[in-house]
Amino acid sequence: MEVLGIDIGGSGIKGAPVDTETGELKAERFRIETPQPATPEAVVETVAAVAKHFEWTGPIGCGFPAVVKNGSVYTAANIDPSWIGINAEEKIQEATGAPLVHVLNDAGAAGTAEMRFGAGRDHDGMVIMITLGTGVGCAVFYRGVLIPNTELGHIEIRGKDAEKRAAESARDRKDLSWEEWAANVSEYLSTLEALLWPDLYILGGGVSKKPEKFVPLLHIRTPIEVATLQNEAGIVGAALAAAERLSAEG
Repeated sequence: MEVLGIDIGGSGIKGAPVDTETGELKAERFRIETPQPATPEAVVETVAAVAKHFEWTGPIGCGFPAVVKNGSVYTAANIDPSWIGINAEEKIQEATGAPLVHVLNDAGAAGTAEMRFGAGRDHDGMVIMITLGTGVGCAVFYRGVLIPNTELGHIEIRGKDAEKRAAESARDRKDLSWEEWAANVSEYLSTLEALLWPDLYILGGGVSKKPEKFVPLLHIRTPIEVATLQNEAGIVGAALAAAERLSAEG
């Protein structure tokens, strides 16, 4: 089955048709800058432009940087607050004419791809996917099953939201050295360890392209794998989630 996977991020909205049996992109990824402010109208218009680029008329899966339940948006850490209460699936379906639109948390989408085709493949215990980018995304899997909307990037450490110190954007914003930033990431991952005792961390997001810069500097107990699908993970995982929904609905 082919599904258009779209990854809605803080800096870019990117998509491609995906073969959900193999995880292969069936066309070159297409990316448009995320509009600022990232209001519902502006983001939906951009998503529709991505679909139009591929002349897409089939099902669409979208990874979205928020808690998403039954298609509706509940949080807005890295998007415009006007999204809260909006049914993203309905808005995108109206704008694209797609027969089905499935929206899920972006880290959940990326983790779904890594568990099926990437670094989490064949891991059967507690696996936590962490995306380090504009914010800190989190997806928890147990025996391969996603526990949705685990917003553990927002736990409090030293009185502050963890992503304010551990996101890749924090390193850029504060002009931190790799050593300084890795210390923040280690503290964050160690805090999660104490709460959940994971069997594996998968580290993704844009910074996963440069693992040699920071992974050797992390001092934690849990084994670490770097996301193998990198920036394609959100696209592939969103498509997989939409295909699973289609299958479940018959």
